[in-house]
Amino acid sequence: MNTSKLKSKKLNFWYLTVIFPVTAIVLFVLNIYLGSIDIPFMQIIEMLSGGTPTHESWANILFDFRLPKATAAVLVGAGLAIGGLLMQTLFNNPLAGPFVLGITSGASLGVALLVMASQFLISIFPGFVQVGNWTLILSGCLGAGLVLLVVLLVSASVKSSMTLLIVGLLFGSTAGALVSILQFFSDKEQIQTYVIWTFGSLGGLTWEELALFVPVVVIGLVMAFLLKKPLNALLIGEEYAQSMGVKVKRVRVMIIIITSLLAGSITAFCGPIAFIGIAVPHMARIMLNSGNHHYLIPATIMLGIIVMLICDTIAQIPGSQYILPINAITSLFGAPMVLWIVLGKKDFRASFA
Repeated sequence: MNTSKLKSKKLNFWYLTVIFPVTAIVLFVLNIYLGSIDIPFMQIIEMLSGGTPTHESWANILFDFRLPKATAAVLVGAGLAIGGLLMQTLFNNPLAGPFVLGITSGASLGVALLVMASQFLISIFPGFVQVGNWTLILSGCLGAGLVLLVVLLVSASVKSSMTLLIVGLLFGSTAGALVSILQFFSDKEQIQTYVIWTFGSLGGLTWEELALFVPVVVIGLVMAFLLKKPLNALLIGEEYAQSMGVKVKRVRVMIIIITSLLAGSITAFCGPIAFIGIAVPHMARIMLNSGNHHYLIPATIMLGIIVMLICDTIAQIPGSQYILPINAITSLFGAPMVLWIVLGKKDFRASFA
């Protein structure tokens, strides 16, 4: 038994220090290399090292489109994966994801109000409301922030995390209903704009937007690292965690804030992106054969980055001018994994290593 655990620890060490980081770096480079315009690999290396490319347009493609998109993939993959891990641990539910609290639905409602009620908003704020990248981001953040505020107020008055889960699902359903009503009264151009936003996109971010996006996600990830011990205790149950001295209500609020920060900002900047938050934490548990968050958190972050880079590389159809909706690719990847979780009999609580 001790020999088995020792081997498992050694394998996990290799995963976390060599296999996952190297794979992520290779996929990042591959992601910025492949695209509709063929740029020689050595020219990419030359440009990244500060050299001058043969064609000036190559530099614009690399620095204004491919690098921001690959960076967004890293942030989205890491953020959604950790959000899913936190939710699954908090609710002790293998099918919980970063969107179960209704935060993403709140962000979607904010964007829907901007896009499909813009004429009404313009009549109130003439010359101020204009549908664009920054206004979409701002409206998404406001919608997510309002739902977060309500969820925090509710969490202060309920003792059971399961009750909080039900409340979150109700928020999501209510927001979805309001979006449907807005769609009913909107014209086809407004509906089309909103539907395109719901496809999700990593390619529309500028460096100015990333300058705000990066610190938000990094802060969320750092906060998640600080909760490793309480998360391990919560795996056994809230009563056990309390007996171990964990302040469950405080930890619950912290988890809600972290997940809302990650899921809300990602939805606001890139649109709703499905299945990554549900599927990736399970991949990490299976590969590490462990539920210990000391290993699981960094593994989930790196696997989220790897999966998102793979999905984005597939979505851009190398050699083609077409870019598939990122949501379609993540769903094709994540749906079979979720089905396996539902139909499989593997215990959600992997043993600590």
